[in-house]
Amino acid sequence: MNEVLPQLNKLLFSSVEGVLVESVEVIDTVVRVEARTTAGRAACPGCGCWSGRIHGSYLRFPRDLPTAGKFVVVSLRVRRFVCEEESCERMTFAEQVPGLTRRFGRRTERLRSMPVSVGLALAGRAGTRMTDALKVPVSGNTLLRLIASLPDPVTAVPRVVGVYEYAQRKGRVYGTVLVDVETRRPVDLLPDREADTLAAWLAERPGIEIVCRDRAPFFAEGATRRAPQALQVAH
Repeated sequence: MNEVLPQLNKLLFSSVEGVLVESVEVIDTVVRVEARTTAGRAACPGCGCWSGRIHGSYLRFPRDLPTAGKFVVVSLRVRRFVCEEESCERMTFAEQVPGLTRRFGRRTERLRSMPVSVGLALAGRAGTRMTDALKVPVSGNTLLRLIASLPDPVTAVPRVVGVYEYAQRKGRVYGTVLVDVETRRPVDLLPDREADTLAAWLAERPGIEIVCRDRAPFFAEGATRRAPQALQVAH
């Protein structure tokens, strides 16, 4: 068994540092992996100072990616460190394993990434059916919540921007959608269709060269006021 454990450690946590597998047990449809952290110190999430002074330890049970159709649960022993920075509000803190755990997380990071990918591709109902087939059952609401928690992608300032109105509540509440005309992708949403709101948005992006808009007077006013360098194309 001592010869097998290093191979299991390499197989199960090849992309994760600071974790050591101690045993693997298969019970019916569940694979239980017992592991512990091995890093000598950890950084305090409050002040960023490193500490090697251990206060205690406890077990976490995050679910991991399934294997051979069986659910995998990691029994991970993590440690709580004492923050040695006197000015820090935190007296102790629990260590996190980059690429494996996060605070209050009940899934490993790699298990979390799978439903996120499925949700981005298929959204709610279809995504739920796919996760069931992959043995990672997740509700449609959870899929949408995971997608909503993702950070906004970094977008370059468009050279040609389209400015159009859209209805949040038809006949009553309208907003403005801004589109990168060259890539045909939405860039931003504005909460209304006022000239001041559009002008403020354009003022922060002086690299815009062409503004494609409809003939609404508030869009024309906003573009003229804060993007005088841009060519306006009305349609």
